[in-house]
Amino acid sequence: MGETSVDGAKMTDSPGGNAAIKSEKKTEGNSFFSWLLVLALLGAWLSVGVMWFDLVDYNSVVGALGGVYDADGDGDFDVEDAKVLLGLTEKPVMVASPENPLGEKELHEESLPGENKESISHSPHGSTYDAEPSLEFTTEESRPANQISPELPPATQPVPTSVSTPESITETTEFTEEPSVESKEEKEAKKKKPKLLNKFDKTIKSEINAAEKLRKKGKIEESLHAFEALVQKFPQSPRCRYGKAQAEDDLAEKMRSNEMLLKAVNSYREVADLPDVPPDLIKATLKRRADRQQFLGRTRGSLATLEKLVQIFPEDVSLKNDLGVAHLLLGDNKSAKRIYEEVLARAPHDGFAKVHYGFILKSENKIAESIPYLREGLETGEPGTDDGRFYFHLGDALQRTGDKSAYDWYEAGHRRGHFASVWQRSLYNVPGLRAQPWWTAEETGYTVLVKMLERNWLTIRDEALSVLDGTSGQFLPEDENLRETGDWGQFTLWQQGRKVAASCRHVPKTCALLESYPEATSCKRGQIKFSVMQTGTHVWPHTGPTNCRLRMHLGLVIPSKGCRIRCTNQTREWEEGKVLIFDDSFEHEVWQEAESYRLIFIVDVWHPELTQLQRQTLSPI
Repeated sequence: MGETSVDGAKMTDSPGGNAAIKSEKKTEGNSFFSWLLVLALLGAWLSVGVMWFDLVDYNSVVGALGGVYDADGDGDFDVEDAKVLLGLTEKPVMVASPENPLGEKELHEESLPGENKESISHSPHGSTYDAEPSLEFTTEESRPANQISPELPPATQPVPTSVSTPESITETTEFTEEPSVESKEEKEAKKKKPKLLNKFDKTIKSEINAAEKLRKKGKIEESLHAFEALVQKFPQSPRCRYGKAQAEDDLAEKMRSNEMLLKAVNSYREVADLPDVPPDLIKATLKRRADRQQFLGRTRGSLATLEKLVQIFPEDVSLKNDLGVAHLLLGDNKSAKRIYEEVLARAPHDGFAKVHYGFILKSENKIAESIPYLREGLETGEPGTDDGRFYFHLGDALQRTGDKSAYDWYEAGHRRGHFASVWQRSLYNVPGLRAQPWWTAEETGYTVLVKMLERNWLTIRDEALSVLDGTSGQFLPEDENLRETGDWGQFTLWQQGRKVAASCRHVPKTCALLESYPEATSCKRGQIKFSVMQTGTHVWPHTGPTNCRLRMHLGLVIPSKGCRIRCTNQTREWEEGKVLIFDDSFEHEVWQEAESYRLIFIVDVWHPELTQLQRQTLSPI
């Protein structure tokens, strides 16, 4: 039965009518897609305009999306979040932990500033300290180019004692790497982020983050201005003032400005003096302040800051350890020793305290007592224990007690990059310099100097004897604790590249002869001196502090037999009027078993491969 239209006319089925209907639907579809295309193009051009003319802060929009649509919990909005929202991936479930019992994501708080933006450098103490590392904790030139850092043998395993004598040592750089494992401290740090915001600062967190974002992007001046404005607006905000201090700190580094760094130091103090400062922020602030004070050479100010920290956080052993180091830097070993005794009474297995306590005992010449502390401290592998000086002093202490495992520790120090080799154990080095224990005059390039010394040896000897035979007491006893037995005196003419005028008045001819040889007189890492050694003297095996010099010995009064010097595994004897040349950064040892005294003239010269610029800029030792 045919259908009727609204006006009663009967509708008939026909192909033409169906075609018209289909055509009408197609037109509507085309119109719909046309509108979609127009809208898409309009949106694209609008996006270009927004981005090009910076009409909208794109990063803030994405950041807002990240907060609302961060479905996978990674802190931003990306493809993975879209998959979760579309049901293509399961949303991760937050697991409750003691630190985060509700399973909620913690508010982001800034990480602490880097503690080691710049290395603190101090001049080695003791102008004649040419045998052992200084008690000051210094950072010098790069260590040898082939630095290797394998793991120390585990404390549960005895240190290998396969080496029987120095002569049998095979120097090697081969080792087995252990898989990298996060330390307990690193894991704890990841679990518990420092809380740097008090309740008020949390209410202005977005403003703080905006200023902090500028700092982290390297826009330091803009960041400083932003934090200064925040401090003006919120003077009681610890986090705003801390951000200002950090920005000043960064700007000081960028400008190489001590004046700006002083501003940062003062700003750090202001943070700690404010009310309602979170404990983590106080700790971060004062630790950084102490570090920057130390960098500026204000060691006593740094000590006072650390003492304040210890008063506020008496249970924090690491702060006491830092305080002990501050006392050592001031040469106050007695106070440092007391502090490390307190630490070890509370934390008997603290590796940092052990190596430093052993270090102090060694400096007091309590050789046997120092060994277990140094060894056990190194075996912990704790942060702050992996220092060449601890390997150096442990090995030296073991040598002096006749324990040949000393060379195993030297080998461990070499593998960890502290020593150029088992034999060459100097700590203040320029990498890449030719390294050999014994040298000829031709190899040094200083043949003119050597010939001058040998040609004038009688003149030099006679002036030395005139001083030695006098009663003026010009020859001073060796005071570096290098002797096992006997008497050893020295009379210095040049020290750290500076002429000792008072000494040269006693030996004017000798000093005049040397004036024309800057390779010797300008050597800031060496000395020129007479050395007299009485019979029955034995000098322990030891090494000099640096590979930047070579040492010449001119024989002046040499008994016919009984005097010898060993450098590595080669032993030689002096001859009157002849020059011996060796690199004292290698282990050497001296015996004086003759029936009368031995007198030599020591002339240190720059290593011939050092450039003029290096010779001018290296720090004195």
